[in-house]
Amino acid sequence: MTSVSVLKGRTALVTGASKGIGRAITAELASAGAAVHVLARDPSPVEAVARASGGRPWSVDLADDAEVWEALDLLQEALRGPPDVVVACAGAFALAPVAETGVAEFDRIVGVNLRGTFLVYRALLPALLERGTGDLVTMGSVAGRSALHGNGAYAASKYGQRGLHEVLVEELRGTGVRATLVEPAATDTPLWDPLDPDAHPELPGRHAMLQPEDVAQAVLFAVTRPAHVRIPLLQIQRG
Repeated sequence: MTSVSVLKGRTALVTGASKGIGRAITAELASAGAAVHVLARDPSPVEAVARASGGRPWSVDLADDAEVWEALDLLQEALRGPPDVVVACAGAFALAPVAETGVAEFDRIVGVNLRGTFLVYRALLPALLERGTGDLVTMGSVAGRSALHGNGAYAASKYGQRGLHEVLVEELRGTGVRATLVEPAATDTPLWDPLDPDAHPELPGRHAMLQPEDVAQAVLFAVTRPAHVRIPLLQIQRG
């Protein structure tokens, strides 16, 4: 069971927190004592997750630069500094061969997964570096390391996230700020709902997927290591 005090006194921001892995991470960090800030686009689910976790909701569209900067400026004013833990978990997903992927769909997926991650980090990282402590956790994917059929747009975003993360690991060395990339295999979240994976033999069935709570526990493990310990990469598979 999660210790209720391991993150007591620390603050956390989770993007994409309204469902799936983001919601599970929010619950896990809150149960460990963190004061959580819940960021996602749709107001109603964001507010519901915030209520359940005792956190504060932020209804923000990561595609709107001005909205993101304003919200994160307000967040830092409220906290008198940046959050201690920042989890970039907002995600968009679709499956289609490259030859059938629309440009708008490609832009949407890369925009949310890669550009959205960069935007959040860019807004918060200067203050984290100035303070000299903090954790950045990027929610990657097995699709950011292995080529999978139909994953052109999604893989482009996840390979890009991995590249961004690996540069951050080098740039943050010795600063006191840590960066972790979490790469789960297929996880049973609402992102799969439009595809109904159980009806497609080429896709993993939901019974064979990880659960969001499995990933959330890995995130908690990474951000609760002693300050001198770095965990650049966590790859998670179902046994």
